[in-house]
Amino acid sequence: MKSYWGKVLIAGCLATMLAACSSKPTDRGQQYKDGELTQPFSLVNQPDAVGAPINAGDFAKQVGLIQGASPRLYSSQSAIYDAVERWLRSGGDTRTLRQFGIDAWQMQGVDNYGNVQFTGYYTPVIQARHTRQGAFQYPIYRMPPKRGRLPSRAQIYAGALSDNYVLAWSNSLMDNFIMDVQGSGYVDFGDGEPLTFFGYAGKNGHAYVSIGKVLIDRGEVKREDMSMQAIREWGQQHSEAEVRELLEQNPSFVFFKPEKMAPVKGASAVPLVGRASVASDRSIVPAGSTILAEVPVLDDNGKFAGQYELRVMVALDVGGAIKGQHFDIYQGIGDAAGHRAGWFNHYGRVWVLKTAPGTGIFSG
Repeated sequence: MKSYWGKVLIAGCLATMLAACSSKPTDRGQQYKDGELTQPFSLVNQPDAVGAPINAGDFAKQVGLIQGASPRLYSSQSAIYDAVERWLRSGGDTRTLRQFGIDAWQMQGVDNYGNVQFTGYYTPVIQARHTRQGAFQYPIYRMPPKRGRLPSRAQIYAGALSDNYVLAWSNSLMDNFIMDVQGSGYVDFGDGEPLTFFGYAGKNGHAYVSIGKVLIDRGEVKREDMSMQAIREWGQQHSEAEVRELLEQNPSFVFFKPEKMAPVKGASAVPLVGRASVASDRSIVPAGSTILAEVPVLDDNGKFAGQYELRVMVALDVGGAIKGQHFDIYQGIGDAAGHRAGWFNHYGRVWVLKTAPGTGIFSG
């Protein structure tokens, strides 16, 4: 899939899946007001949430993309999609869900008190050129033929691959790395032509190592301060040789393939709408499931603002780091999306929405 490695990044690069929560609220949005939940999902008459979803239009757009790209997935979920859209058109009052034939199953959360973990991922846009020139000295590679084990990141940086495999030359080794771990990105060749989508083509087969954890273990960034922005700031404060040495601690390396005018797709092969789609653990929340999420609002510095917003989103992606009561919210394309994604490692509440009545959480 094109965005798999993005999910690995946010857990890996941040390196700090917040451990079991303490017993009091923190600055990452834990709420602790719903009482202990003893099941992974609990059927509630109505979610204990204030307000209405703010992204009804984006949800409708995401459902339309599902219908066009994956008729089978749409058919399996059309009843709940239709019910949720009717509910949203009526105002999206959580007290009226049952009037539209919708059951809300609250998720237990990572602490059994309803606090579900949210991280974020995005699609970067990087500057590059077709030929090596000026500041554009950092190669982006297509997938080489697998003749035995492919070289590690350090070996690739040292020139182990032929220039015949170079797709483009960027002006930032860190930007290349971030596109690498996000799994895809858009490339601006600076020629006035439309952006080119660089999709995931494969990897070198070496184990993934979190550079965020490396920085924490070295004592260069505090665990509580770790974020994508913290990694970028570290890179700006250190020499090119030091940045390269850090990145080489992760031997895993991703290769790309150019695709003209290609939308960003998740594991379900459906184009993703920013903040209307999530990656989930499919053993818990299957593909196509609709969730109502109470998401913490962060300020420009990534701090929890003490408020939440309701969003309706669809599970359309997966990730190696996305397990259990945890969702990775797709934030969209470009710098603003990257800014949001880089901070996100917070908690909120989630209700999986299903048509009612039903014989099971994921029946029908």
